[in-house]
Amino acid sequence: MKYIPLYRKYRPQILEEIVGQEHIKKALANAISLDKISHAYLFTGPRGTGKTSTARILAKSLNCKNGPAVVPCGTCENCIDITNSTPMDVIEIDAASNRKVEDAQNILEKVMYAPINSRYKIYIIDEVHMLSTTAFNALLKTLEEPPKNVIFILATTEVHKVLDTIKSRCQRFDFKRITSDDIVKHLKSIAKKENINITDDALLAIAKNSAGGMRDSIALLDQLAVLGGENPVTTDDINNILGRLSFDVLSALSDKIISSNPQEAIEDLNNIYNSGNEPVQILSGLTDYFKNLLIAKTCRDELIYELTQTDAGHIKVLKEQAEKVEAHQIVSLIDKLAGYIKEVKSTNNPKLWLEVAVIDIANLAENTSLAGLQDRLAKLESSGVQQHVPPVYTAPAVQTPKTENVQLPSEKKENTPQNPSGLDALWAKLLDNVQSPPTRALLKQWATPLEISPENTVLTLKNEIYLKQFIEGSKKKMLEDAVDSLFGQTGSKVLVKLPDTVEAPEAPPPEPEQKEQDEPGEPEDIEGIKEQAASAKEIVPVTSDQTNMVLDLFDGKILDMHNC
Repeated sequence: MKYIPLYRKYRPQILEEIVGQEHIKKALANAISLDKISHAYLFTGPRGTGKTSTARILAKSLNCKNGPAVVPCGTCENCIDITNSTPMDVIEIDAASNRKVEDAQNILEKVMYAPINSRYKIYIIDEVHMLSTTAFNALLKTLEEPPKNVIFILATTEVHKVLDTIKSRCQRFDFKRITSDDIVKHLKSIAKKENINITDDALLAIAKNSAGGMRDSIALLDQLAVLGGENPVTTDDINNILGRLSFDVLSALSDKIISSNPQEAIEDLNNIYNSGNEPVQILSGLTDYFKNLLIAKTCRDELIYELTQTDAGHIKVLKEQAEKVEAHQIVSLIDKLAGYIKEVKSTNNPKLWLEVAVIDIANLAENTSLAGLQDRLAKLESSGVQQHVPPVYTAPAVQTPKTENVQLPSEKKENTPQNPSGLDALWAKLLDNVQSPPTRALLKQWATPLEISPENTVLTLKNEIYLKQFIEGSKKKMLEDAVDSLFGQTGSKVLVKLPDTVEAPEAPPPEPEQKEQDEPGEPEDIEGIKEQAASAKEIVPVTSDQTNMVLDLFDGKILDMHNC
């Protein structure tokens, strides 16, 4: 006989056999008993939670020769046809491959025909959200005024994509994820019937991997059944098949991270990677582990098992490890890992970013300790010292001053485009506009701003490995977008180079030397006037009009400077 997969072999045939979904089973059973059948139903929820199975059971209950009945007989012609997926009056349609308006019209043309040998003609449309808008509109008219003997059962995993006008004409049932306890209980009964030798921990691992979907759980059990024999199937067997990291491996690696030991963490990472694990799998495994660690740190004992779905031995390890780290540090680690997972998925060099991620988070735990942050903040507040960043000198533009706006040289303000503190503030705002957390971390560690302005932005990068990415690669556009966002413009110019290629700033011209010999008959404050005149000479070139302006301003007179 042809082998039948377990998820098909153990598909529920009556409402009572559906695992979980008690609220839906009760509502449908009452509707059948009271003969209050709607013309349209909408079943929504995650995959593998029983939507299509419930639709078939409802069709069987309504069209059973001995019904309508909450428990169909299963032996009449209609029940057998539905069980074998060969009914004439129950039409199953996959909307993913029949999404055009022509497909919907072909269906609706046949709606008007009476059922052949059943009470109802029932249309089960799976993944209904895949229908086009025009196909939805074609279906809408029939849902508004359906024939008496026609029932629509629409199933979807993405109900938000279904038109509101469709949803408002259906009775909606939301299928919930099946709990791990219910999945384990059902898998254990199947394993017993199929003589599959498997441990309870392995069944729990299957349930956790399925994310609340029964079909995925049974399919994985079916895959593991070939490993059964004298030795039971264990959690390690599941991890090997799924390419997942074991708890012990993740625990050892996270120990190095929490203790801020990047050298040993990168050695562990190298062994894990060489064992055939992909970067995304490694980072995802770490994220899940730190999630469990956060639960062990913050939740009471009775909730830890329920939320982590792990055994007592693993929970003990998590609680001991949680004593070494603060809750906000774990949250920071998870946030960092989430950013690196996105980066690894989009890059053409995932191993590089995997190594950067582990080194970064291995340093993060030490750098984010609450006592350390408070100590550093206290030092900054007491000293008021900011990080020194050399500014780029740009000569001030030459302008003809107006008399009422001229300042005394002793009161003249600094006229360089950006002083160090102003550049620091722009640099901090620019980093906030960098969308990728890993890129932001690299810039903080390796980059130094020399100039940040709407016209030009110049940075130096101390690491040659990352320099090319900021010159030609994916990071260049990300940095340009950050500058655009900072100044509210487009097309910003950004230059990134190594520190030894930066040109030295042009020094301002030297001040002219002043002779110390006094001219007889000069006022007592002649030296101050001479200094003011010299400073004014640096600001603007002297012309006859400007000379008169300075004389009027200082109530002075023209002197023979050659004799000074």
